[in-house]
Amino acid sequence: MTETQPTPYHVIGGEEAVRSLVERFYFYMDTLPEAQEVRLMHAKSLKSAKQKLFKFLSGWLGGPNLYVQEYGHPMLRRRHLPFTIARAERDQWMFCMDKALSELDIDEEMKAAIRQALDQLASHMINQ
Repeated sequence: MTETQPTPYHVIGGEEAVRSLVERFYFYMDTLPEAQEVRLMHAKSLKSAKQKLFKFLSGWLGGPNLYVQEYGHPMLRRRHLPFTIARAERDQWMFCMDKALSELDIDEEMKAAIRQALDQLASHMINQ
């Protein structure tokens, strides 16, 4: 019998950690002037965005595939095409995510790996 490696989802603390990351991320987006342009791309209420990001990150990190179960394949680039995403918006998104990630009480190596993967994902969303 082979043992499977724990997923990043489990290593960082599962649902509680992912919810915390999403809450902190949107707190920063909603309050920091450095994220003003990316915040304006979102609805006044961030409730739906929080739910979707939580569900996406859960599956993306190796936990329950909640987003796919509810919405189907993420098709992230396609879903973001209606929004003008240039380097500035991508950088603002990552600025908020970096701040939120820095608050997670996890191994620095895991944090760096997640940050690098999110950085690549954010760069893939650039459409301008």
